[in-house]
Amino acid sequence: MTSLETRAKSLLALHRPGDPVVLPTVWDAWSANVAVSAGFSGLTMGSHPVADSIGRPDGEGMSFDELLARVAQVTASVEVPVSVDIESGYGLEPLQLIDGLLGAGAVGLNIEDTVHSEGKRLREAQEHADLVRGLREAADATGVHVVVNARTDLFLRQDGEEPDRVDRAVARLSLAAEAGADVLYPVGRHSDETLRRLTTELPRPVNAIGQPGTPAKSYFAELGVARISFGPFLQAALATEATRLLETWK
Repeated sequence: MTSLETRAKSLLALHRPGDPVVLPTVWDAWSANVAVSAGFSGLTMGSHPVADSIGRPDGEGMSFDELLARVAQVTASVEVPVSVDIESGYGLEPLQLIDGLLGAGAVGLNIEDTVHSEGKRLREAQEHADLVRGLREAADATGVHVVVNARTDLFLRQDGEEPDRVDRAVARLSLAAEAGADVLYPVGRHSDETLRRLTTELPRPVNAIGQPGTPAKSYFAELGVARISFGPFLQAALATEATRLLETWK
């Protein structure tokens, strides 16, 4: 566990508001090695690109075991810390999720509040915080400070009325922070004003989603973001480029 503990601490230390870490979102050993060779010091594995890479739909269309198989391949091929999107938890208990991730060599996780296995309902704010607390306690019991990134889909789903959506997201993610989340992820595309409110009002470092190519890292730095990941957009950009390259061979 010593190596895992060291990697977890290194991952957590990378989160600096105003000086964001960019964690490219990868899906297999090849994409992980491309990112590390380009000079990145940590990685995320996104459920969408991983699912696509094995012919499964996103939204828990793959099993946790299928995800872990890919995670183990990535962590065996790179030396940098790896965080994994575990969607809404695959209906498993926190201890099962933490044991699986650590066994596969991961030291961080994203946990969503959309429950894919239950009609894609949105967890209640306290319910989501309770799950975060369970993950925090299960991780701490192992002696490895797994970096917990608590995600809300309020903006992605456009749940409720728009005027108070930021307030509701802040309240929801603040509960997750109290429960032990290290990072907070109000996933979605935000205006400058909204993102500034989120980074100012939330009590933990904030994760933003970026589009490879633009805007630049400095854009998010100025808005107080601490972590940038790409979701499915890096894989999509590479697919577009591959299509262009193959076009001349048709």
